[in-house]
Amino acid sequence: MLQHHSWQKSSFCGSGDSCVHIAATATGTTQIHLTESSDPRRAILGATPRAFGALIHVLKENARRG
Repeated sequence: MLQHHSWQKSSFCGSGDSCVHIAATATGTTQIHLTESSDPRRAILGATPRAFGALIHVLKENARRG
């Protein structure tokens, strides 16, 4: 399943195995896909752009708080 998406590695990823990869598809309904490079099964989480935006917002807010 990974080969069907154009994956982008997070810019916050340093060297190592735990990196988040993101891909989007626009066939029918736009979906955002997330996976982690250290996952040997390549589990993929799917979300709508709105849900993904909410996740990013919450993560940024929590990062500002400490």
